[in-house]
Amino acid sequence: MCSRFLSRAAAVLLSFGAAGALVAVPAPKPATQRPELRFCADPNNLPFSNSRLEGFENRMAQWIAHDLGATPKFFWWAQRRGFFRNTLQAGACDVVVGVPFGFERALTTKPYYRSTYVFVRRADSAADVHSFDDPVLRNLRIGVQLAGDDGANTPPAHALTRRGIVQNVEGYTLYGDYSQDSPPARIVEAVAKKDVDVAVVWGPLAGYFAPRQPVRLVLTPVSPSIDLPFLPFVYDISVGVRRGQSDLRDRIEQSLDRRATEIAALLDRYGVPRAPSADGVAAPAPASNGSGGVR
Repeated sequence: MCSRFLSRAAAVLLSFGAAGALVAVPAPKPATQRPELRFCADPNNLPFSNSRLEGFENRMAQWIAHDLGATPKFFWWAQRRGFFRNTLQAGACDVVVGVPFGFERALTTKPYYRSTYVFVRRADSAADVHSFDDPVLRNLRIGVQLAGDDGANTPPAHALTRRGIVQNVEGYTLYGDYSQDSPPARIVEAVAKKDVDVAVVWGPLAGYFAPRQPVRLVLTPVSPSIDLPFLPFVYDISVGVRRGQSDLRDRIEQSLDRRATEIAALLDRYGVPRAPSADGVAAPAPASNGSGGVR
């Protein structure tokens, strides 16, 4: 954290008393500015964050900073390869909101939500897909997210490839055209426009953008939740700090605990689908608004 102080005012103010004598008036104590808590964030990545502070991770950052008696400051960097190396590990910022639990490049809090990949299809489509093993997938145009310009595979791409489903798959890079708002949203728009019949999308992204399409889209959690040999589609999401900063991590955890109800309501507002927790207890799922939602 950084802290700054306002400059000291004059040491002593003088004024005339009632009798005309000079009376020394003690100077006010110098005001101390709240320390800054620096958050690493993407400036163009709704529903998570953007430079207009419209994402749910922006809001959570503000809550965390408030609870720690700090002023939030955002260090913007596109979330692509090198993000952690150039932000948190470089010391440019202190906190990343939205890190997979146990991520090796950060010290993570306990999870504050658990979500899943989902199948996204038009409500008027007959392609009611629930599993990577559904035979119908072999006859559909399938959109999947790719992790980089080099075509690195995400878990859905791996799952489809393992089943020999390749020729009918269309890749949509998570980076996309950064001159557009929230490039990862293009894969959801592709379903609405019938560019693909079904897409496999990370839940928070799908849950936010599906209701914003001109047609009704249906979201269905993928199955299995863990594919063989060990390919998870459900992830616990935490807040990350630099390794060695356990005190900061613990203080953030206290904030997450204190605001658990507010965080759940915030995730609901953004349509974030929640998967059952590791102990089998399901977190509340966002209610369908007629334009999307999770079944």
